[in-house]
Amino acid sequence: MLKEFKDFAMRGNVVDLAVGFILGGAFSTIVRSLVDDILMPPLGLMLGGVDFTNLFITLGDGEYATLAAAQEAGAATINYGMFINNVIAFLILAFALFMIIKGMNNMQKKKEEAPAEPPAPPKEQVLLEEIRDLLAKKG
Repeated sequence: MLKEFKDFAMRGNVVDLAVGFILGGAFSTIVRSLVDDILMPPLGLMLGGVDFTNLFITLGDGEYATLAAAQEAGAATINYGMFINNVIAFLILAFALFMIIKGMNNMQKKKEEAPAEPPAPPKEQVLLEEIRDLLAKKG
């Protein structure tokens, strides 16, 4: 049973999936930083200085200036600004993956469309051609 598990775990597809999962996590971190640190500040500025991370609705009593203050006070909140950030991050990630897959598909098509090299001639034919060339030089 242990051997079967080892064979399963070391199968190419499982290892590829693990590598893809790890790279996806790292790529997700990059996309999150792109959204939070680069895209959202100018977008918030264009919308009149809105900071999406501080868009929330407090459930119950209390007024809080920031989401951090509401969370520190233990207030229940609906964080729709964070949801907006996550939707934008998802759209960017989905678009980036679409472009990667599209590029890979184009490369695969080019590889398939490339003419195959003609098969090597049989050994006997190569030897006969060499003999012919040698005889032509002597004659």
